[in-house]
Amino acid sequence: MQQAEPPDVFNAIAHPVRRQILDALRTEDQPVHVLAAPFAMSRPAISQHLKLLRDAGLVSEMRLGRERRYRLEPTRLRDVADWLAQYEQFWAERLRNLGAYLESTK
Repeated sequence: MQQAEPPDVFNAIAHPVRRQILDALRTEDQPVHVLAAPFAMSRPAISQHLKLLRDAGLVSEMRLGRERRYRLEPTRLRDVADWLAQYEQFWAERLRNLGAYLESTK
């Protein structure tokens, strides 16, 4: 049986709640109740977001006694950074051209 591909990283970061969860995990590992606190949604809804992030390889889960702690796993975000790099080059070139045009019209 062929192993399924992990969920698409772009889909995983498409939802603002999931991006906020990733932001919260940048500085330290967090238990689920701390991650859920800023959101006006149920703990099961947060758990669904965490599952999608976990399945996409963006977070890992550790059990410490009865508590589940989540850790950012940023390696898969490299795909996003690589994709965005093309657009950074695009905009840098456009801005250089604009600068040159503005200088030529002085």
